[in-house]
Formats: sequence, structure tokens, C-alpha cells
Amino acid sequence: MGAQQAHLIVLGNEKGGSGKSTTAVHIAVALAHDGARVGVVDLDARQRTVARYLENRAAFARKRELALVQPEVAVIADDAEGAAPGAPRADTTALAERLAAWAGLDFVVVDTPGRNSALARAALARADTLVTPMNDSFVDFDLIGQVDPETYKVRRPSFFAEMVWDARKARGRADGGTVDWVVLRNRLSSLEARNMKRVGGALDELAKRVGFRVAPGLSERVIYRELFPRGLTLLDMAALEEVSVSHVAARAELRALIAALALPAAVRAAA
Repeated sequence: MGAQQAHLIVLGNEKGGSGKSTTAVHIAVALAHDGARVGVVDLDARQRTVARYLENRAAFARKRELALVQPEVAVIADDAEGAAPGAPRADTTALAERLAAWAGLDFVVVDTPGRNSALARAALARADTLVTPMNDSFVDFDLIGQVDPETYKVRRPSFFAEMVWDARKARGRADGGTVDWVVLRNRLSSLEARNMKRVGGALDELAKRVGFRVAPGLSERVIYRELFPRGLTLLDMAALEEVSVSHVAARAELRALIAALALPAAVRAAA
């Protein structure tokens, strides 16, 4: 981590329903729990899922008089979204300015919208760590690679992998930096062992070709949806009214996810 530059973690995936926003919030809060100074940028100004999650968190903390760690939050609108009067400027300059303003933080987590946009591409090109959550299916795999329908062998990288390749080249030209791409296998199901094996094999094959790491993500659990109205995460056990075995297992998943990202130490957290 540079002396004046936050480590940028970008959540990127053009498929909906992969758990991207939930993963973004949990990563940000987990880092804040570890003592890091964290900012969160929501680039989906229409849905504002990440921003709403953290707004719910702040409101719940005030109501219950709880001392919950709270990352800083900013929402930046895309040109195509027709931002309301008073909203942040809808261009890539606004993103660059926000990142510059937060350069003194340890980490900035950026949640991109589930579509191709200038803002999403700009975020990818500046990422230090790119996290792509995907459901464990070939529907989601098609985002990054195409497979043979008979053998399930990878035919070629798909459009999102090509976009990441372009972003990596842009990053290299800009400052000589690299993008560590991590694909998370979210919502794994123990009931589809054959499909899991085929998807896993295809991911391992494609990882060698286009250069990403595969990591365990978050399972399909009702608890993740239940936490949203209060803005809580699996690390806020003291604020939960009931704690079950499922909560404990989900918290272990989250910790495994954070460890798998292999992020740099937040050296400025104790400053």
C-alpha cells in the first residue's frame, strides 16, 4: 500500500443476483472491524443497495445506541442514470476526485452496477483487488468464459474477462500497477455436487488462461437477507438478538473470504 494511496477493492460483475453488494458491505465492515479506515463508493445510484445497507446500519446504531463500526460512504451516479438535482457529478471525474479525497484511508471498497458503464470501467482500471462474485452455475460462468456443451472444457474467455484484460492494460500504462483478480464462488449448494465439480474444473482451467484466483464466497443463507434492514453483518454478533449455529458458520465463511483476498495490512489503522 502506498504512503498516500488507499488500497482499492472493486466488486465487479455484470450478472445480477450474485451477492455482489452484500459481499461488498461485509468486506468493508470486516476491514473496519479489524481497525482499518474504510470508505465505500456505491456506483449504482439508482438502486443504491450498498449505500442503503450502510444507511440502515447508521440508523439502527443510533436507535439502539450501539457503537457499530461505520465505513464512510459516497454515491456517484452514472451519466445514463439521470441523477437528481444535488446528486454527485455523474462522470468519471467525480470518482477520481472521491478516490483522491480518500487517499488517506486504508481501503476503499467500490461496488459497481450490474451492467457495463463508463464508471464501472474506470473503477476496474484503478483496482488493486478486483472481486467478482458468481453463483456456482454455468449461467454465471458465461460472464467470464464459454464452455463446450459436451465436455465442459473452456472454449474461450468471455466479454467480462476481456474487459478485465483491458482494465489491467490500462492500469499498467497508468502507473505500472497490477490488478489482483479474485473470483468468489458464492451460494454454493451441497445438493449439486456434479455441477459444482464441473464449474470448479472450468474455473480452474480458465484461471490459468486469464489470470485470476478462485476463492470461497458466501453460501446461500437466509441470514444475509435478514440483516439488511438493520444494516448488520455477521461480525456484529453483540447486536443480534438471536445467534444460531448458522450465524456462526456464516461468520466463519466471511473470515475465510477475507483471508483468501490476501489484502495488505492496514498499516495506518493504528496511526
